[in-house]
Amino acid sequence: MAKVQVRYIVNNIDEAIQFYTQHLDFKLEMHPAPSFAMLSHNDLRLVLSVPNPAAGGGQSMPDGTKQTPGGWNRFAIEVADLSAFVAALQKAKVHFRNNIVNGVGGKQIIVDDPSGNPIELFEPVLPEARA
Repeated sequence: MAKVQVRYIVNNIDEAIQFYTQHLDFKLEMHPAPSFAMLSHNDLRLVLSVPNPAAGGGQSMPDGTKQTPGGWNRFAIEVADLSAFVAALQKAKVHFRNNIVNGVGGKQIIVDDPSGNPIELFEPVLPEARA
């Protein structure tokens, strides 16, 4: 079982599945409905939902507010060579929000999935920062 589960609202389930499995090495666990899929990456389970007024995690809030993709909260994937990983994604024309930045514990960059949800790619430079 995954240690952490994150739900992302996406615009298109099939497009999101392709992005996460093709570019970020996620495994498709289930896709039982057009509005829902579950993927995994190590100890992370990523649940994908499209906005859905009828049922599930994509339902509108009680006040009618619709769930939408995007924002700034994100999960991070640790990579061994951030520059090489970014170069491969750039060749695939994946969208980045920024350039590689050097932080206190490592280097990072934010990539968007096809719906605009952020994923941080992180290369630790300090042993304590490794997952």
